[in-house]
Amino acid sequence: MEVELGASRRQWRRAIPVALLLVLGAGSGIAVWASSGAGPSTSPGPEGVRVYNVPDLAPATTTLGGTSVDGVTCQTEAKEVVKYHIHIYVSVYVNGNLLRVPAGVGMTQPSSIEHFATGPFYDVGLYNCLYWIHTHVNDGVVHVEAPTKRTFTLGQFFDIWGQPLTGRQVGPARGTVVVFENGRRLTGDPRSTPLMPHGVIQIDVGSPVVAFQPVTYKVSGGCGQGTLGCSTPKKK
Repeated sequence: MEVELGASRRQWRRAIPVALLLVLGAGSGIAVWASSGAGPSTSPGPEGVRVYNVPDLAPATTTLGGTSVDGVTCQTEAKEVVKYHIHIYVSVYVNGNLLRVPAGVGMTQPSSIEHFATGPFYDVGLYNCLYWIHTHVNDGVVHVEAPTKRTFTLGQFFDIWGQPLTGRQVGPARGTVVVFENGRRLTGDPRSTPLMPHGVIQIDVGSPVVAFQPVTYKVSGGCGQGTLGCSTPKKK
C-alpha cells in the first residue's frame, strides 16, 4: 500500500499518549529502550530508544542542501511517499570512546523540531526537505523511508550527511576503521555496508577497537500515516 506522508505525520505521533505506550510495552514484554555496554545514559528518548550523554561525532547541519545524493532524493513533506520503512542502529567509537550520530541528519535546514518531555524530535518542516535516509533523534537510530524497496548503504547515509567514510576516516575522526554488523566483523569498503532491517552497525575508529556491543532496541509509536516507526511522546 502506498503511504503518503503529510500533515498526518504529526497528528499520528500526537494521537497516543506516552502512558499508553508504556502500558502496552510492559504488557507485551517488548523492550522500548536500547542497551549496550557503553557510557553514561539518560532516560529513553522520543523514539523510546536510549540517548547517551556523549558528544556528537559531527553536526547534522552538514547535510547536503537538497540535491539528489547517490540516487537518493530529498522530498518535501507534501511529496513524501513511503513504501519501504526500516530502522538501523548505528554507533561510533573513536579511540574507544562512544560518540553519537546526531539528530536531523538527512534534513535540510532549518529542521522542524518538536520538543517532547523525553527530548527533541527533528522532522521535515513546510519549507525544507527530507532525504530517504535520515535521523530524527540522537539515539543512534537511522531511518530508511523510501518509495521503493532496495538495498541502501552506510556510504549513502554518510554522503547525505556530508561526512567522509573511508577505511581511514569517519566524519572528522581519523584512524584505522573497523565495522561490525550484527556481531560480524566486516571486511572491505565500509561504505558498502548494507543497511539491513533492524540491523546493528558499530563503527570503530582508531585504537583500541571496542568489541562489538550488542544492542536491543525497538522504535516505538508512529512516524506517519500507516507506519510504526517513531514515538508518540507527551509534549512538555
